[in-house]
Amino acid sequence: MTSLDSSPTLSVWRMLLALAVVFVLLATSGWTTLRDQRGPVGARETALASWTHGRIGHRALPDPAAPARTIAAFFRSIGPAQGARLADAHPFVVGNLNGAPLTLRYRANRLSLAHALGAERGRVEDPRLSATGRHEALRRVHRFASLMRQDRQILAFDPTGPGRTAEVLGDLERAQRVSVIVPGVDTNLLTFQKTHRKYSAPAGMAESLYAAERRAAPRARTAVIAWADYTAPVGVGIDAAIGRLAAIGSVRLVDMVAALPGGSRVSIFCHSYGSVLCGVAAPRLPARVTDVAVAGSPGMRVESAAELATRARVWAMRDADDWIRDVPNLDLGGVGHGADPAEPEFGARLLSAAGATGHAGYFEPGTDSLDNFAAIGVGSYRSLTCAGTDSACRSGISGAEGA
Repeated sequence: MTSLDSSPTLSVWRMLLALAVVFVLLATSGWTTLRDQRGPVGARETALASWTHGRIGHRALPDPAAPARTIAAFFRSIGPAQGARLADAHPFVVGNLNGAPLTLRYRANRLSLAHALGAERGRVEDPRLSATGRHEALRRVHRFASLMRQDRQILAFDPTGPGRTAEVLGDLERAQRVSVIVPGVDTNLLTFQKTHRKYSAPAGMAESLYAAERRAAPRARTAVIAWADYTAPVGVGIDAAIGRLAAIGSVRLVDMVAALPGGSRVSIFCHSYGSVLCGVAAPRLPARVTDVAVAGSPGMRVESAAELATRARVWAMRDADDWIRDVPNLDLGGVGHGADPAEPEFGARLLSAAGATGHAGYFEPGTDSLDNFAAIGVGSYRSLTCAGTDSACRSGISGAEGA
């Protein structure tokens, strides 16, 4: 009789398990995750068409897809006054334009938010709207109004479909250390921040991390970006089991990091499906990215940290009661995301997540997970708490702070 541990038989069992997972996902989601990602794109297309035909004097405006250095050079050449006029005339484009001055992006996104807020208020009053539609419009009104607060710095904003956004805490222009948070499934404009379970949403994660970094290094110039500027899977459906949205989002992440001002060092913190995106992005991340840390990861679409082909240090953590540990670590026919980064064989530096509860508790104040994130963010590697009882996760790192 053939042993179940023999390679061919084991492969068959793994394939059957993968097919079973797909069947369950399709049965429970009915491919609705794919359908739900669609949304009106008319506003985006109109804004891009207007930009394409726009002019500064006799000069054509640069292609929005041009490299950030090209965009930055263009804005330097036209000066602040002309830049402000462009932001006012084309807020949707300028607000999402990598390479444009940060002050102009913040200004443009405030204008885009004001326009979106007015549109949603109009929808709320539309008698043709269903009760469900009116409830969602009211939620969007509240979200847009909150994002427009004077103390908020919105780096990206796109209200079409489920919506995308990114927010900056701190002075990104002068920061020596920048932390980027990449969230997972069910991330959109409405879930960007929450009142209940605040630290499970991107805005709350960033607020918690920024405060922890300031406690860890009061004199360091730090900034944190809550980066929800990609289309995330809706629920634990088929989109969450494959890498399509991670691949698309990885391009946006790499472009955003490459466009960051100054010479700051960057750490990226990836939660849940966000770690899938970070794994796909890893080989193309700029050299300024020193650390990639994943929490509650279903996999990074590789079998080992070495396969990420990045010079950044790779860290992983998972708390004891995170349900993600029960998700099969497969990569068969595009289904599944590969090996578990929290297992020693993967080769990541394993960190303690003591105090965190469940899949969404890694940024809760008072947890080892948050303290470890903050230590990485400010370069205080000697204060890290490893997953084991020894200091294995800190081996080979220079003793100097910020190394």
